[in-house]
Amino acid sequence: QVQLVESGGGLVQPGGSLRLSCAASGSFSIYAMGWYRQAPGKQRDLVATITSGGSTNYADSVKGRFTIDRDNAKNTVYLQMNSLKPEDTAVYYCNVRRTVLVGYWGQGTQVTVSS
Repeated sequence: QVQLVESGGGLVQPGGSLRLSCAASGSFSIYAMGWYRQAPGKQRDLVATITSGGSTNYADSVKGRFTIDRDNAKNTVYLQMNSLKPEDTAVYYCNVRRTVLVGYWGQGTQVTVSS
């Protein structure tokens, strides 16, 4: 019954910005939330994570450009993406974990950075 609804993806020019949102249905405690991305022919890689307590972790490739944030009361996680580069092009997936081992994936949202 847990569903993750992602939004905010789209097409932007290099240097532009996007803000992704991921809302989880229901009311439950959250251990951590995160964003992952997968480009064609590549594995799904971690972009950023945030715990319910606010601790964050970022991939080196996005440090200084992306910011992850969350609203625990709304079970929602956000990814603010600035100074976007063509290499950021990928399908972005939201992940929400209720515990270390119990997690859920969003359906993915396409982010395309191109001039």
